[in-house]
Amino acid sequence: MLSGFYTAASGMLTQQRTLNVLSNNIANVKTPGFKVDRVVTSTFETELLSRQEAGALSSIGSGSPIVVVHDVEGNDEGSSLEHTGQPFDLAIQGEGYFNIQGEGGTVYLTRNGRFSMDDQGFLVLEGVGKVLGKTGPLQVKTSDFSVSADGTVHDRENRSLDQMLISKPETDSRLEKYSNGLYVASVNKGTEMVSKPSLLQKAFERSNIDLNREYTLVMETQRNFQSCSTILKGMDQINQKTVTEIGKL
Repeated sequence: MLSGFYTAASGMLTQQRTLNVLSNNIANVKTPGFKVDRVVTSTFETELLSRQEAGALSSIGSGSPIVVVHDVEGNDEGSSLEHTGQPFDLAIQGEGYFNIQGEGGTVYLTRNGRFSMDDQGFLVLEGVGKVLGKTGPLQVKTSDFSVSADGTVHDRENRSLDQMLISKPETDSRLEKYSNGLYVASVNKGTEMVSKPSLLQKAFERSNIDLNREYTLVMETQRNFQSCSTILKGMDQINQKTVTEIGKL
């Protein structure tokens, strides 16, 4: 009986976590470069399953009464580009991330290329920090600048200012996801530069979220949550009735 409680409760917790992830996906549908997240589940403990037939006990395999959230992984599938005609908008075509220097020196990775310029002429991602080139923060000074396909930034006289720093995680490196499509590489293994980046100016990458898909998954998850809740209530009622009947003996 107790294993049944654990099974139903673990199902409710897993579905609640899934709902939180799906809600965050829907909230970021308009966030440029945002990648959809998916909950990955795993079994908590495997146990042998058996059956009794004709007085004999035989094994029929193995299973687990409890499912738990193993991880939340991002789906890196590409998404479409939106052309804006704005010089501060940039999109990465292919692999790699922009590097943003945040407060305290933390370097964030992002596919969000909707940049702007601060009062000192530095290229920035609003609310996060300065966009990094290979030699440091990129200072364009005016909106009259251009970015070539390889990420080289030129001023109005076509003089090279710097090359945008486009990097990717090293092999076996893990990215920790923050809000609004920001990532930070793991401490042990960081990032490496993309040797041949491909950038497009006056455009940005949309999120890869399919709202219809997300709403369908939300409804499915809500039904699963309700089913687990109903089972848990039913088992509780059975347990109470059992205790009452035992008390009458």
